[in-house]
Amino acid sequence: MIEVRELTKSFGAVQAVSKLSFTIKDGEILGFLGPNGAGKTTTMRILAGIIPPTSGRAIVAGMDVIKEPMEVKRKIGYLPEQVPLYPELTVMEYLDFVASIWKCGKKDRDLVIEQCGLESVSNALITRLSRGYRQRVGLAQALIHNPDVLILDEPTVGLDPKQIREIRDLIKSFSRKKTVILSTHILPEVSMTCQKVVIIHKGEIAAEGSPESLGKSIQNAPQVEVEIKGPQESIVKVLSGLQGILKVNVLSQPSDETQTFILETQETDVRNEIASTVINNHWSLLTLKTREMSFEDVYLKILTKEESA
Repeated sequence: MIEVRELTKSFGAVQAVSKLSFTIKDGEILGFLGPNGAGKTTTMRILAGIIPPTSGRAIVAGMDVIKEPMEVKRKIGYLPEQVPLYPELTVMEYLDFVASIWKCGKKDRDLVIEQCGLESVSNALITRLSRGYRQRVGLAQALIHNPDVLILDEPTVGLDPKQIREIRDLIKSFSRKKTVILSTHILPEVSMTCQKVVIIHKGEIAAEGSPESLGKSIQNAPQVEVEIKGPQESIVKVLSGLQGILKVNVLSQPSDETQTFILETQETDVRNEIASTVINNHWSLLTLKTREMSFEDVYLKILTKEESA
């Protein structure tokens, strides 16, 4: 559905995006991630046909965004970070206005009102809506012409946890029929929502793949989390000497002689040996479990690696 080839954008002497290349399949949700200033918004604006690239190509539904800009725009629904709303209008009036631009009918308007859960506020002034409902109105304007592609720039910024969940579920429901590019700083949302992730840093791709594959590429050694009450120095020394344990990291500072350790291990399961060792040394074993890296851990490790390169 979307193919980006060697995409580059410069603003004078500043190169915001440098030779980006990636693809997105039909019906796929792509998490487009990176720190502030990485080039995410610039790339999405190019794909939406708002600004041209300096070089490279962007293909949407088989059409070039430079050679066929109007045709591409008809295929895209775009929600910028600052939602483009007219606060003095009601929700219905605003969506009627957007529908008139796209030459859509009342059926299209009523459909997005239903899809985005706006029935109860359709006659309310936009200025009186909560942040969550304003985001829903923004999504409705992006959807009203039934685009094949949705480009969403920080759609959950500033929302509370309940509103974030509602918007996330809404986005996931769209992906069954649409391709979605989602930019967000709320990283747990990525692992729960996206099939693919592209992480960019200083305008270049730092990593690409599914959330699971990125985690496996970063976490080379299995990890065990263990919470023990006992002398820290002795615990580290003894556990480091066990066969199958590569490294012992202290996760928390001692508190009443209780601390948490992260053990990097070989492929074999060493939990029995750890438990026996703790008991034999007369320490108190409070927690013992395998530990999976969160997507936030993976993301930060990738960025740290890029900074040190």
